[in-house]
Amino acid sequence: MSGFVGKISKKLDLASYRACSSWPVLTGLILISAFLTLAAFAPFIAPFDPWVPGRPYLPPGDGHYLGTNDIGQDIWSELVYGTRISLLVGFFAAFVSVAIGTLVGLFSGYLRGTADQALMGLTDIVLIVPSLPLMIIMAAHTSPSIWNIIIVIGALWWTSTARVVRSRVLQLRDMPFVEAARGLGAGDIYIVFRHILPNTQQVILAKFILAVSGAMLTEASLSFLGLGDPLQKSWGMMLNYAFTRGGFINGYWWWYLPPGICISLAVLSFVLIGFGLEERGRGDLKAGRL
Repeated sequence: MSGFVGKISKKLDLASYRACSSWPVLTGLILISAFLTLAAFAPFIAPFDPWVPGRPYLPPGDGHYLGTNDIGQDIWSELVYGTRISLLVGFFAAFVSVAIGTLVGLFSGYLRGTADQALMGLTDIVLIVPSLPLMIIMAAHTSPSIWNIIIVIGALWWTSTARVVRSRVLQLRDMPFVEAARGLGAGDIYIVFRHILPNTQQVILAKFILAVSGAMLTEASLSFLGLGDPLQKSWGMMLNYAFTRGGFINGYWWWYLPPGICISLAVLSFVLIGFGLEERGRGDLKAGRL
């Protein structure tokens, strides 16, 4: 059985390699690498402390690559440090949502019957509720905190992952290697986490990457509406301050365009990678192979 599982792992690794060799995935990886570099080396890349005020409304130049905001903080330094918060929210919120969705999909697809109906019924209820208005309500009634935003996003974005994982588990649960493990006396928990879960890793990874982009976009939306953490530098909060403090009205493009472009490029990079992996996983599902 170990040899069979080894062959499965090799096939999954080969599928991941083929998915990562396409130009959209490579483009996404390059963009993500650039943003991760900004986040990791922010103290060395940012020329100023983004919290220290100075001369307000300076245009780009004179040492300020993107000018300054209404209280004189360097916008380029804000943009660099904002990469950390935006990526932090994206990755952690995606982890929460994918973890919930994976557990629901695993046990729903494997147990079937009453458990499947109950879990999918709960999924359908969460799915039909408009997520963004509910997020706005939940965020408005909690203290302004990055971690509260992560919890709110993660608690409402797991439904698509649960459905995709369930479909994969329904295909896997009656495969010969699962039947063999069941015949040898393996329990349901052992089979689910030792044999089923490793063979759903490709679709889980694809949903995780797409969830990161969705979480980053949602955080930017909530922050732009004034529901973000005002004590943290994020791209969404930069847009919020630019909108509420005259950046849009006065045409200070260096204040609102850079964070908007960064949000777009970051979301695009994750979407390119996620769709590449998802297409590969969808092809495997249609082919009915492991």
